[in-house]
Amino acid sequence: MDILARIEQALDAALSQHEVPGAPPRLAAAIRHAVFPGGARIRPQLCIAVARACGDDDPALADAAAVALELLHCASLVHDDLPCFDDAATRRGRPSVQAAYGEPLAVLAGDALIVRAFAVLGEAARRSPQRLGPVLATVAGGTGTPFGIVAGQAWECEPRVALADYQRAKTGALFAAATAAGAEAAGAEGRIWRGLGDRLGEAYQVADDIRDVLSDPDVLGKPIGQDVLLGRPSAARELGLDGAIFHFQSLVAQAIAAIPDCAGAPRLRALVWMESERLVPKAWCEDAERRRALA
Repeated sequence: MDILARIEQALDAALSQHEVPGAPPRLAAAIRHAVFPGGARIRPQLCIAVARACGDDDPALADAAAVALELLHCASLVHDDLPCFDDAATRRGRPSVQAAYGEPLAVLAGDALIVRAFAVLGEAARRSPQRLGPVLATVAGGTGTPFGIVAGQAWECEPRVALADYQRAKTGALFAAATAAGAEAAGAEGRIWRGLGDRLGEAYQVADDIRDVLSDPDVLGKPIGQDVLLGRPSAARELGLDGAIFHFQSLVAQAIAAIPDCAGAPRLRALVWMESERLVPKAWCEDAERRRALA
């Protein structure tokens, strides 16, 4: 089974277990709306790709880590779209959860996804219970405070923030958790895999800043121009558009260089290159190079 099929199957199973008679049906629908159809699923892809590179001897735990990371990411998007933050009407090319189901159910759906993420992890620790502690700590660290995605969202409420601190928490933390948790689920040392997640997560946020300027909302699946409108930190604003593109390219190269030597390294490098091209198309990079040559 390929990685994406494995992820979709595991996500569906995680939600289906709680879609039972007697539960609030609109809440269940809002939760499923938040998760399906998904985006690139890059965080769970990274998690399972690293687990495979490290032997993947407990696929149930690797699947649970991947599912937990994706559910937490989806929860963050649901909350990010609320009126108190971005007040976004669309997400992934269709109505956001709050637009489709209302603000109260969006809050509850996001909360339920967070709880379900950690429940999935606990339920999967039967074969390797000694690995649950490190995986749980890694996933929680990438999610909460002081440096997880919750902190990243909170930086938007501060009067001043360093761009690197914002990007590291807002996006990088869950990427670092994905690579480390994938290794830990397979019984390997998570620390040596964090460099890949750190660099790729920062690259992902820089790409998001670039796409907020250059992309079409129909392609992006959400409104563009939000960084300027909401006064959020942005690599494109701080470095200029071309500077942000060059920074993105550097981060991708650093991410690839950070992949430890292992049997799965070529597959991981291919995944990073493929994702980088999807995020910032080659044509955008070539345009930036031409402008630099003419300057």
